[in-house]
Amino acid sequence: MNIRNAIVSVSAAVFLAACATVPPESRQLAANFNSLQPTSGLSKDMTMAQAEQIRDGLVAELMPSLGRVVGYKAGLTNPAVQKRFGVDHPLRGVLLEKMLLEDGAQVPAKFGAVPFSEADIVVVVKDEGINQAKTPAEVMSHLASIRPFIELPDLVTAKEQPLTGAVITAFNVGARLGVLGKPIPAAPEMADALARMTVVMRDQDGKELARAPGSAILGHPLNVVVWMAQDLAKSGGRLRAGDILSLGSFTAPQFTRPGTRVTVTYEGLPGNPTVSVGFK
Repeated sequence: MNIRNAIVSVSAAVFLAACATVPPESRQLAANFNSLQPTSGLSKDMTMAQAEQIRDGLVAELMPSLGRVVGYKAGLTNPAVQKRFGVDHPLRGVLLEKMLLEDGAQVPAKFGAVPFSEADIVVVVKDEGINQAKTPAEVMSHLASIRPFIELPDLVTAKEQPLTGAVITAFNVGARLGVLGKPIPAAPEMADALARMTVVMRDQDGKELARAPGSAILGHPLNVVVWMAQDLAKSGGRLRAGDILSLGSFTAPQFTRPGTRVTVTYEGLPGNPTVSVGFK
């Protein structure tokens, strides 16, 4: 299914103000994003409000080449990782249309400044009732589908750049690319299946690279959706029908190498679905 026809565009109006007053850090990040160069010089003392302004400015700078906003991604969805970066909550980034690729895509191993792959999962919003959902079961009733997803994020920072929750937010939580598997229709029983599944990442030879339970992100993947709706509401936003939501990494990041392929299997979901990406 063509992504352009399968999702409903999220209004870009929330970024109009950012377009008018783009911080210099946003322009530098966008220039480095486009040239695949690492960024340094971001203040480790920036506030989260400043970071969100830089993120929104970066998104505004990237929209002319990467298309409209189609959803959001969550980062730092593991409490231990949150503690490492000095926050007690996940971080939200923005997904643009041309960031998303279909199953089996071939991408350059050097697709970003600091590229890697992660076993993730995506849900697609059915209706705006999701903004009032408080439990995984309630979230499921407002979803259209679930999709396997390999995120291809970009750390985008030089080795000397200190990393904090705010800095990670500023560079849009590393959003760069992602590969979508076939949609799985949402159904009530899928809420339990998501919590009980095992996510396994393997290489082109079938060697296991990583595995994790569905509960590895916030105790249940759909808890991320509850958090995301609440986080958007703080800035006057809301989830809308057609939004694509990347719920976070189940496993540690894997650095990419030319001539390899990564496949992620969701053991315990109907048919044990998979998604794969090749690196050239």
